[in-house]
Amino acid sequence: MVRFRSALLPFSGVVVALLAWQIAVSVHPSLVPGPLAVARAIGELAVRGLLLKYVVASLFRVTWGYLAALLIAIPLGLFLGTVRAGEWAVNPLLQVLRPISPLAWIPIAILWFGVGDVSAIYLIFIASLLPLTVATMTAVHNIDPVYLAAARNFDLPPRQRVIAVLLPAILPEIIVAMRIALGVAWLVVVAAEMIAVNSGLGFLIVDARNAGNRYDLVIAGMVLIGGIGVILDQMMRRLERLESVRWGYVADR
Repeated sequence: MVRFRSALLPFSGVVVALLAWQIAVSVHPSLVPGPLAVARAIGELAVRGLLLKYVVASLFRVTWGYLAALLIAIPLGLFLGTVRAGEWAVNPLLQVLRPISPLAWIPIAILWFGVGDVSAIYLIFIASLLPLTVATMTAVHNIDPVYLAAARNFDLPPRQRVIAVLLPAILPEIIVAMRIALGVAWLVVVAAEMIAVNSGLGFLIVDARNAGNRYDLVIAGMVLIGGIGVILDQMMRRLERLESVRWGYVADR
């Protein structure tokens, strides 16, 4: 019974929000489309074959931009965290670039790559690269010196130190940074699709607004973005918990 209640509890807020939404629309019909209208709009997208197309397009861009950032950011962060001269040379540049909103790169992305998938992927790459690099570098700095001393005592070669000592030690912090970066990447792809491409959930919102003010489709796009964002976050949370259990503790998140 307790398990059943704990499973249903997270949905209670959603139900209350839907009821409040429906009541507000009933009182002020011109406010926004109601939940039923939005559900019909999602059904319309599915019938027209656009629902799967737009979702896949957005996930495709996020996947490639995010993975490219991971492949560069983690090795770069490891290098900067272990080589002081490299950190002194590169870290000031990272600190200058990090506060710049990824959306500020949209004109540059369009200038370099034109309007299309590559521009959106580049924006996601930039949005994910900088925080992941800084997080990796910081995680290396936070390693318990005992681990590094043990590696030196066993006279491990540099490559073996990275694989056997550094990566396992920083992995819990890296997974947290990956979760945050994935959330940022999902935000950026939606914004990029409003400007730089002609498909995806961000494009759906702009196109629906321009095509006769179809605000039911606009809100349908927003609901889909939120729902997929929750799924992506839950996937990263599960990975985080698995790593926590592997290291002998349970993260309270």
